[in-house]
Amino acid sequence: MRTTAKADYAVRAAVELAGAGDGPVSAEHLAEAQQIPVNFLENILLDLRRAGIVDSRRGAGGGYLLAKPADEIVIADVVRAVEGPLASVRGLSPDALEYEGSATALKDVWVALRSAVRSVLEHVTLADVASGKLPAHITKLTKEPDAWVRRSR
Repeated sequence: MRTTAKADYAVRAAVELAGAGDGPVSAEHLAEAQQIPVNFLENILLDLRRAGIVDSRRGAGGGYLLAKPADEIVIADVVRAVEGPLASVRGLSPDALEYEGSATALKDVWVALRSAVRSVLEHVTLADVASGKLPAHITKLTKEPDAWVRRSR
């Protein structure tokens, strides 16, 4: 599974907003705080606004803020806002796939992958990440012996 720069930037910006308090934060501040190109970030913030994840305020004290409490926004919401479905195969939902012959069970593999991704991204909120206090089942996954081992192609 690959996470695009757009999804990574969107999550980082949303987490930065979660840790910023109640007032609006400028796109420039978010970009600088997370080392994200500001022009790219502005497009991401527009996607997040359309999805109802952030609100924007105009004027001298304007900027962006979360549209609802950080503990009500999961990472999956942010990723879906900028990338669409969490898991797809050739642009199709895994449950809509049909395979023949010896590949028939492959549909179940793709559905299981989607389920595994959801089990992480739908259970971690922006507040969890901003506070550094991840849910126990997420922390447990990072303690697996090979969790940090990179595998070659």
